[in-house]
Amino acid sequence: MLFGRSQKNPIKIADKQVTQWKYATCGYCSTGCSMEVGLNQAGKPVSSRGVGGADVNRGKLCLKGIMEHELLSSAGRGDKPLLRDQIDQPWAEVNWDSALDKVAGQIKAVQHKYGRDSVAIVSTGQMLTEEFYTLGKLARGLIGSNNYDGNTTLCMASAVSGYKRSFGSDGPPGCYEDFEHTDCLIAWGSNLPEQHPVIYWRFKEAQEKRQFPLIVVDPRVTMLAQNADIHLAITPGTDVVLQNALMHVILDEGLEDQDYIEKNTNGIEALKAEVEKYNPTMAATICGIDEDSIRLVARLYAKAKASMQIWTMGINQSTHGSDGVVGINNLSLITGNIGKPGGTSLSITGQCNAMGTREWSSCSGLPNHRYLENAEDRQEIADFWGIDADFLPTQRGLAQTDIFQAIETGEIKGLWVIATNPLTSMPNTARIRKTMRNLDFCVVQDCYADTETAEYAHVFLPAGTWGEKEGVMTNTERRVNLVTRVAQPHGDSKPDLWIFNQIAERFNEHGKVKFPETSAAVFEEMKLLSKGRLCDISGMTYDLIEQSRGIQWPYTEAQNERGESPVAGGGRLYTEPTTFCYADGKAKLIPLPFVDNNETPDEEFPVWLNTGRLVEHFHTRTKTGKVGNNNKFSPIPFIEINPDAAVQLAVKDGDYVRLVSRRSDAVVMAKHTQRVAKNMIFLPFHFHDCANRLTLGLLDPYSRQPAFKQHAVRVEPIVDQKAAAKLSMEMRGF
Repeated sequence: MLFGRSQKNPIKIADKQVTQWKYATCGYCSTGCSMEVGLNQAGKPVSSRGVGGADVNRGKLCLKGIMEHELLSSAGRGDKPLLRDQIDQPWAEVNWDSALDKVAGQIKAVQHKYGRDSVAIVSTGQMLTEEFYTLGKLARGLIGSNNYDGNTTLCMASAVSGYKRSFGSDGPPGCYEDFEHTDCLIAWGSNLPEQHPVIYWRFKEAQEKRQFPLIVVDPRVTMLAQNADIHLAITPGTDVVLQNALMHVILDEGLEDQDYIEKNTNGIEALKAEVEKYNPTMAATICGIDEDSIRLVARLYAKAKASMQIWTMGINQSTHGSDGVVGINNLSLITGNIGKPGGTSLSITGQCNAMGTREWSSCSGLPNHRYLENAEDRQEIADFWGIDADFLPTQRGLAQTDIFQAIETGEIKGLWVIATNPLTSMPNTARIRKTMRNLDFCVVQDCYADTETAEYAHVFLPAGTWGEKEGVMTNTERRVNLVTRVAQPHGDSKPDLWIFNQIAERFNEHGKVKFPETSAAVFEEMKLLSKGRLCDISGMTYDLIEQSRGIQWPYTEAQNERGESPVAGGGRLYTEPTTFCYADGKAKLIPLPFVDNNETPDEEFPVWLNTGRLVEHFHTRTKTGKVGNNNKFSPIPFIEINPDAAVQLAVKDGDYVRLVSRRSDAVVMAKHTQRVAKNMIFLPFHFHDCANRLTLGLLDPYSRQPAFKQHAVRVEPIVDQKAAAKLSMEMRGF
């Protein structure tokens, strides 16, 4: 008798008739997986696979990456420039010259009437680095508005701010290889299995070999927390209190690295004075972690030979986000865990090229981590671009989150939105929707014509998406990798670089600023500007990047000439003898007083609202919502709710419920789970007219990043379940 598998029909994998594989880098999260896209005989992308020889992913792809080729033929793509005079009018198709003339003319008209900074530009973390650099040159060098930022303010601004405050420059100091050398890992607000599955695999493989302890700090029992040795279910928004308490124990018990502190840091006395106030007994009453656990974690971390900290949005998306990053850096510095194998503070970035925009877009300054506030930096870039240094502002303008407030007050009258969807991603979206109607002119440039933000545009510019253009991206560990063109842009859409160059022509009187036409030529210009800086890419070429499956910066021209392997170069920053980016070469230890300005549950709104990601979706579902094999797993919004809380509310598993905050409400499905406490729910943020209808736009004072994860709501049962289901489906477009 035959049993089990021998009785079943064998699984057959469809032959997709691939005749050619083309190299690329995944365009979703920041992991930076090397991949190949398979083309059939007709040249159509039909398959995706990981590259086995790539150090980052070693042949693996996650659920999103394995389906990524389907983006190139997905629904909703823009294929013609569109124009209208009023946002409530129907669109008219126009040719590119008409659309571009309209954009340039309206920007000039608004600036002439209201001033140079009355036009704002909001970009993304999903373009290629050469495109970021070119947009920055256009925005800073020709259009001249100081109100220019990227949507990375919503995810990584606190990491940037924290690195700058502690080390004097942005740039994650560690790398994925540190998992293979660490003896202790603390993950702050990071759920790797769903946010960055391939990084999780790298971590898990290393942990199984070395058996180092994993401590997860997260109010929710995430998938990573379920695998932790210690899970610290912290009270939302109180990470700084826990960090200060850990440092209190380390300094009180003499577990710090005094030699490292003396040689490499400033500010230890002020830090000691502040953390002295946070003894574990007192801290426990605020952060919700018992004092014994605080002492245990502090000792584990400080006594390990090498200790590593990682974090994602759980730290960044807070009114204390920048302080939270500084707190992580403080812990690393006082224990000597910067710049050595297994010892680092590594931010896990959100978007595929958020690092590229941090390095080259000029959103927060000037190219390659130069500062607008620095006269020498302004003069250097002005000379290089061929403009007057006085044309550049002397300090950074408004961040994305402040730009929308300035639209509301009438300071900004024109808006150019590029490859981002703020009508879903910004907090308090009902307010944003009203704000958009205050604009005299709005242009949306995107690969999809059906985004919610495009509903408020006067001009729509159809752009090519990932895989339809060539250039580089930088991943979380500073690895520059290549995307090659695997398909032609859809319909009459154009690469973003082409669009930027065409608009530049309409501002570039007498051709005074040079705009290279190809990505390769732009990259060569960037290499010149990088020489001698922390982010030095002067030794890289497209061919070498592809051969190496990505190269970490810094990789200098001198290293290339000496024949040094790029695989071995640039693994870590601030290695001994350490030189940080402040003038004296030392890092700063910064005291962090805790100010509790979170929105907290009360009698009217008794439940914490926590928002976050799902493994199958990416950001506002502009992409993954169009891919069947991603969308089918989570086609509608839902909450995780504790079963005991659900019983008290008479909410069954699978019921629809109404969430109400001080801003608005949303209808979602309830799923029972023990992953959240009785006074908390978890809501994925990917869905339009859902999570960010409820969230509050409180901002971090340093990074201007919103607090997406500390809100109060109430959960209301719905009697008419059929009507609720219909409403939810209609809101999703079903």
